[in-house]
Amino acid sequence: MAVRPGLWPALLGIVLAAWLRGSGAQQSATVANPVPGANPDLLPHFLVEPEDVYIVKNKPVLLVCKAVPATQIFFKCNGEWVRQVDHVIERSTDGSSGLPTMEVRINVSRQQVEKVFGLEEYWCQCVAWSSSGTTKSQKAYIRIAYLRKNFEQEPLAKEVSLEQGIVLPCRPPEGIPPAEVEWLRNEDLVDPSLDPNVYITREHSLVVRQARLADTANYTCVAKNIVARRRSASAAVIVYVNGGWSTWTEWSVCSASCGRGWQKRSRSCTNPAPLNGGAFCEGQNVQKTACATLCPVDGSWSPWSKWSACGLDCTHWRSRECSDPAPRNGGEECQGADLDTRNCTTDLCVHTASGPEDVALYVGLIAVAVCLVLLLLVLILVYCRKKEGLDSDVADSSILTSGFQPVSIKPSKADNPHLLTIQPDLSTTTTTYQGSLCPRQDGPSPKFQLTNGHLLSPLGGGRHTLHHSSPTSEAEEFVSRLSTQNYFRSLPRGTSNMTYGTFNFLGGRLMIPNTGISLLIPPDAIPRGKIYEIYLTLHKPEDVRLPLAGCQTLLSPIVSCGPPGVLLTRPVILAMDHCGEPSPDSWSLRLKKQSCEGSWEDVLHLGEEAPSHLYYCQLEASACYVFTEQLGRFALVGEALSVAAAKRLKLLLFAPVACTSLEYNIRVYCLHDTHDALKEVVQLEKQLGGQLIQEPRVLHFKDSYHNLRLSIHDVPSSLWQSKLLVSYQEIPFYHIWNGTQQYLHCTFTLQRVSPSTSDLACKLWVWQVEGDGQSFNINFNITKDTRFAELLALESEGGVPALVGPSAFKIPFLIRQKIISSLDPPCNRGADWRTLAQKLHLDSHLSFFASKPSPTAMILNLWEARHFPNGNLSQLAAAVAGLGQPDAGLFTVSEAEC
Repeated sequence: MAVRPGLWPALLGIVLAAWLRGSGAQQSATVANPVPGANPDLLPHFLVEPEDVYIVKNKPVLLVCKAVPATQIFFKCNGEWVRQVDHVIERSTDGSSGLPTMEVRINVSRQQVEKVFGLEEYWCQCVAWSSSGTTKSQKAYIRIAYLRKNFEQEPLAKEVSLEQGIVLPCRPPEGIPPAEVEWLRNEDLVDPSLDPNVYITREHSLVVRQARLADTANYTCVAKNIVARRRSASAAVIVYVNGGWSTWTEWSVCSASCGRGWQKRSRSCTNPAPLNGGAFCEGQNVQKTACATLCPVDGSWSPWSKWSACGLDCTHWRSRECSDPAPRNGGEECQGADLDTRNCTTDLCVHTASGPEDVALYVGLIAVAVCLVLLLLVLILVYCRKKEGLDSDVADSSILTSGFQPVSIKPSKADNPHLLTIQPDLSTTTTTYQGSLCPRQDGPSPKFQLTNGHLLSPLGGGRHTLHHSSPTSEAEEFVSRLSTQNYFRSLPRGTSNMTYGTFNFLGGRLMIPNTGISLLIPPDAIPRGKIYEIYLTLHKPEDVRLPLAGCQTLLSPIVSCGPPGVLLTRPVILAMDHCGEPSPDSWSLRLKKQSCEGSWEDVLHLGEEAPSHLYYCQLEASACYVFTEQLGRFALVGEALSVAAAKRLKLLLFAPVACTSLEYNIRVYCLHDTHDALKEVVQLEKQLGGQLIQEPRVLHFKDSYHNLRLSIHDVPSSLWQSKLLVSYQEIPFYHIWNGTQQYLHCTFTLQRVSPSTSDLACKLWVWQVEGDGQSFNINFNITKDTRFAELLALESEGGVPALVGPSAFKIPFLIRQKIISSLDPPCNRGADWRTLAQKLHLDSHLSFFASKPSPTAMILNLWEARHFPNGNLSQLAAAVAGLGQPDAGLFTVSEAEC
């Protein structure tokens, strides 16, 4: 039914009067005010009512009301009607009942709320009209959301003992709506549903029921609501372990073998060992007590008895006893015979003259004795002649017959890249090395015999080639030849750790790939006219007996280069890795060399080198470069001067590539941080079918006599079970420190609960007691995760293991000669080899360089050894140019010179 426009004010007045009558009982909930006599079923009821909202920053909020049946809907905020123009009205008809439906929306801005902020809360309510009366919706409160910056209480750092409870309080900043709180452990969310050992209280405090070592971390309280997210300052929680004594050892044997002495027993603070700053055990770790041992009494003979009567055999005897005193308490028995027999002559015992038969017997015995003496003299003479022949002509032995043969001479071919073309020097003569492998020490006999002959005979075309190759068959034959000599019995029987080549005055280089071991033979190190077959070998520590005294430890691989005894006119440079942390206050480093007799000698004490010494060493952070004019077997040995001395250990984690059973093994290797040790383990794991599952880490292992411990933690018990029966595994200190044991590792065996389990997440700790440690966070899929497989891919170093002539050097030969001739002579302006050494940071070796005929050659040789094959010639050219020498003149070669 339509209502005339003039009746609207009267109708509105009636409705408002009715609403005012019910305002005294107004509540938040919906309130209906029916018109007397009207149908109560036609009162409006709300389909959508306004709800509490928050204003975030300056964004207005939207309030919505929807009622049926409804002819009018208006909003009222804080007792005041909202203007009609601020309403957005949508009218429709209910499809099921045909009653009119109205939906009204308004926006409330931050400025509207701030007008009454602090006096009362801002609220809005909508009122719906129909012909039967009015209905009021629930109140919706509009609040301005915020979150202050400062926490009312932040967590504080704590140090707690193992299994002690931890409470970290946190009161978040004031905010509307109230902030929600969560905790981070090392930036990872703490979820109490996953870890029953932790929970969060209603006051937002984090509680750890029993502290574990894994709970050592940085904890952060995070508060957030719809406005912002705030972080508290991080609180470092350290879970420490107080040390506990182990059981006493058995008493040692008495120190005195005779009389009063002492004996001792010891215990160690390892049950458990102090960790993370925990208190060390109180009390003594050694107990001594007095002891007494009965002194041994050596036996002594009593006086001889009287001689017996002379017997029928013309003898008589006497005796004595070991009873003056008798031996006791472990004393020695009497030395000598207790019965003495002699011939006697009496009237009853007369010797008769010998007959003809006795004379013949004596003559025969004398003749046999003379023959034996003559035979012995002949054997001695033959032995001496053979020994003299071996010393004087070893060129006929198996090693030198093929080891120093002249190189083959063939016409050069353009299609053969392995041929090095050189011009023959027809004015020189060749001398083949002959003599013993090790010089004799008993006399000044000559070490070399020289035989004249042309090294390169004239051939057509005027060009000659020096051919070098080392196929596997030749290498095996070379090793077999070396193994026949006593000195080379300990050489490896394979070719992977050995290389060799034939060299002359042009020099060259030998390298054992992927080991960091190389031998640089500079030009003119081998005298002109001589040709040497030189080898380079890496030994396994267990194959060579290297005696270590006191606190000494092996820091480098054991390397042989030879043959020993060859004549060198320039030092060669042997490069090899080491695992020591070089510090003059912590280490005493020595270079050891094995003599021909097999004993090891200290040939160089690093830091105390004499300039005129036969050996010199450039020590760097992870490698050493040994200058030597005598080939042989070398090793770098260190002796700790303090507990700060440390060795670098490389930690590697391997596991099977394919897991076909429920058991899964994780192998943790602890090896020297050198390339050769890494190569051996990688090759071993390839044979075992293993893969790397974490990036390698370096651990500094100190000379503190403390063992290395390994443990695994946080293994998810619902998926995996650890078969380790103890809390940790341990590698003894001396097994690591002496450096002679390979493949040191521990294995952790885990068992899957189900064959479908493929994800593994846990932590693995490796640490030295009271020392450095490393932690591995393992999280990968055992069936398809291979992201670490390429980290240890072995790459070839420099292509081939043997390089001969100019191809072995970065600096071209003619440019090298120009630099040497320019910088060797002293220069008043300082533009000589001394300044070059300073620019290359080699000025600490000036006295050694000055002792050589060509200091510049020594500097360039060391540069070649350090920077092959990736050296930057441009940097070297810049260093030379900075000396005032013309760069273009030194680093260019004319076509005529080539």
